[in-house]
Amino acid sequence: MPGFGAAEAAAMETALGLAAQGVRGANPLVGAVILDADGGILATGYHRGAGTAHAEADALARAAASGVEVRGATMMVTLEPCNHTGRTGPCTQAILAAGLARVVFAAADPTQAGAGGAAALRSAGVEVASGLLAGPAEQLNARWFRAAAEHRPFVTAKIAQSLDGRIAAADGTSQWITGPEARQDGQSIRSRVDAILAGTGTVLADDPLLTARTPDGAEDTRQPLRVVVGRRPVSADAAVRGSDGRFLQLQEHNPAVVAAGLYTRGVRHVLIEGGATLTSAFLRAGLVDELVVYTAPLLLGAGTASVAGLGVQTLGHAPRWRWDTAAGGAVVQLGRDLRLRLEPEPDSFNNPHTKDS
Repeated sequence: MPGFGAAEAAAMETALGLAAQGVRGANPLVGAVILDADGGILATGYHRGAGTAHAEADALARAAASGVEVRGATMMVTLEPCNHTGRTGPCTQAILAAGLARVVFAAADPTQAGAGGAAALRSAGVEVASGLLAGPAEQLNARWFRAAAEHRPFVTAKIAQSLDGRIAAADGTSQWITGPEARQDGQSIRSRVDAILAGTGTVLADDPLLTARTPDGAEDTRQPLRVVVGRRPVSADAAVRGSDGRFLQLQEHNPAVVAAGLYTRGVRHVLIEGGATLTSAFLRAGLVDELVVYTAPLLLGAGTASVAGLGVQTLGHAPRWRWDTAAGGAVVQLGRDLRLRLEPEPDSFNNPHTKDS
């Protein structure tokens, strides 16, 4: 590619593959590769989720752990290095402390908090180039970029259903449609989100805890905010209230208002887990960035549908989804069940027929 050598292009391909091993959520998927003067790989790294080392810091730490000297080397990274302090320190400072001479990033960081890394590095004397494989890098995080631009959390919707799309039988029973492996996988999502959302209907009917639990059933050390959406009152002794102060009720039915309100509270990753009505409202509004569907090998024939009321009157107006092959794979068997991971087709949810009027 013009301006970039073959070794750098190959290294950026490697970095993109590493990025895809991360998990979707509050932060984008990012990978990094450190090259020596001859284009040989010195170290690699990728981001494993909110609160963990960023890809750049991960690669530098791996180099240090192996006794590899990186001073004067080149770093290839899929996203512009950040220049701010969040749960971890600025990547720009880690790069400068390591003495790297050149940084090549694929896509610019469009967020106010993350942008400015390239300028900071250049001002400190580091050679910086960008644009190598920018298209694939932007596509990898397209929905994260969209959520950030809209100043709302990244939204994951989780559904556990039968083969015929039911989340409860005709008599209302729903525990358990899926097996223990699928349920524990769902717990792993809970453990890394900032908030779990459920509608008042689900809370009143099922009295869920909405806590994150470890494989042995104990409460995880990190607990998300438990959010109930709707205007019906939640009783004082409801399990969802807990005793840790991490309960919130939003007496609101507009998904965009809910998302914006949570964003102002510092929530960057939301899991919608409670009820077809709430899930459908976010789907209809085009605010679901990741859809995780656990499908059990049973047929109910009747009962509560997993989604309803999407406003689709004809096939041509149906919002389209595509398999998300990054971040753990699109289709995975968990015990007897399947986990399906999808993301919206670009522009599919801009169709006015799939949104509230």
